[in-house]
Amino acid sequence: MHPMLKPALRRAWRGRNTVQFGVTPAHAVTLGPLDIATASFLELLDGTRGLPLLREEARALDLSDRHVDTLVKRLAAAGLLDDPRAGGPAADALRHRAEAMERQRPDVASLSVVHPEPGSGLRRLAARRAMRVQVRGAGRVGAAIAAVLSGSGVGRVDVLDGGHTEPWDIAPGGLPAAAVGERRDSAARQLVRRSAVGGSPRATETDRRSESGEPGLSLIVVAPRDGLAVYAPDPAVAGPWIASGTPHLYAGVIEATGVVGPLVLPGGTGCAGCLALRRSDQDEQWPRMLTQWRSGRRGAVPACDLGLATAVAGLAAAHALSFLDGELPGSTGARWEAALPLLDWRSERIGPHLDCSCGAAGQTEGELTSEAGPAHDTMAG
Repeated sequence: MHPMLKPALRRAWRGRNTVQFGVTPAHAVTLGPLDIATASFLELLDGTRGLPLLREEARALDLSDRHVDTLVKRLAAAGLLDDPRAGGPAADALRHRAEAMERQRPDVASLSVVHPEPGSGLRRLAARRAMRVQVRGAGRVGAAIAAVLSGSGVGRVDVLDGGHTEPWDIAPGGLPAAAVGERRDSAARQLVRRSAVGGSPRATETDRRSESGEPGLSLIVVAPRDGLAVYAPDPAVAGPWIASGTPHLYAGVIEATGVVGPLVLPGGTGCAGCLALRRSDQDEQWPRMLTQWRSGRRGAVPACDLGLATAVAGLAAAHALSFLDGELPGSTGARWEAALPLLDWRSERIGPHLDCSCGAAGQTEGELTSEAGPAHDTMAG
């Protein structure tokens, strides 16, 4: 191990003998009390020295080997240490891709803050390259999500949509103006390639076997140009994903409301069918109106504010990446909504319905949630 204090966490002295790592409460940690020698030793934790050399240099500060080992263990337990050589073979391979590493330094830094184990940030970034995500929709929301996922290191991002690119599909970070008139799926594929970091890895055997079906997908992001299909998703469309156990996340804009979620874990959280049954329980006229909305002929371009669409795409992509990195984001079994002009994001839980065939109603909530604690203190003196 070559211990390195995580450079992404800003340091500040809270007093004469206590230092705080990190600014915001979500990840801030305080360390103390520190004597002058221990404070000086912290400056040696820059990833260039292994433990034997650290112990040797610590002796010049009158610090014992035991003191050094205990301090390093406590720093690691508090999530304050990284190791520039850790992460496993996939991380090592990524380190040799200089262009990709330079471009994704901010992503690695962020992952190192979120995931405490030394080397875990780069390990998770490397793991993304073996993942496959399907984005259904190449409008203002879907295309931007696909670009962010590709630019964040996801190895394969497939985009499905029909028709040709219209002028109102164009958005910064999404389809460019030059794509007008091109097939949407073709334009989206080009966008994904341009956004990719250092090129996509070769398809694995599992990917090649799953070309014609949904198995093998890490996640489906449902972001159709028609926001009604997100606000009131059709259970029949989601049926094959439920049957194959494929996680899927909804995201879109309807009129002047942005929607992110739910992230559906088949058999574990509420799905499109649960949502439909719940709405019918609450409003007996809902099915009648929904049938009219779905069957009505629409000639007008759907309302989709560019700023709101960009915010929805960013939030949805962040939730998708959090899930791909092994966490359960706030959209798991819940829906986030924000409406113009106030843009006050609010969350609503989408609970499993007893009458839904997805089977999620039998899942206990404790098996699906993870709790994150507040900033904590660690003593090393």
